[in-house]
Amino acid sequence: QVHLIESGGGLVQPGGSLRLSCAASGHIDINHDWLTGWFRQTPGKEREFIGMIKWSTHGTYYEESKKDRFAISRDNAQNIVYLQINALKPEDTAVYYCAAGRAPFTIHQAAGYEYWGQGTQVTVSS
Repeated sequence: QVHLIESGGGLVQPGGSLRLSCAASGHIDINHDWLTGWFRQTPGKEREFIGMIKWSTHGTYYEESKKDRFAISRDNAQNIVYLQINALKPEDTAVYYCAAGRAPFTIHQAAGYEYWGQGTQVTVSS
């Protein structure tokens, strides 16, 4: 069982930046090709894929529209994955989730991820 805990959400003014964290713990079999994905969700909508990072190579992949303002990184020593969001807009308001899974699977689909965090609320408002 892998446990994921997000943190770093909050209220931010438009144009500001935020860094979300996703800490992984538990029984993590390093013989698998793990990756962490970030999603966000607003009420009444499906979870939206933002991007992902592979633990082994730190290779990243982003949904096309997220490439300019979102950046995912990983601290191997702390087993934490970060999501940096810059130039925040009111439409970025959502609950942000991290998820982990073992490749191969379709990375932009939520159903492929095995473990999920509880989510952290990001509100962008003046």
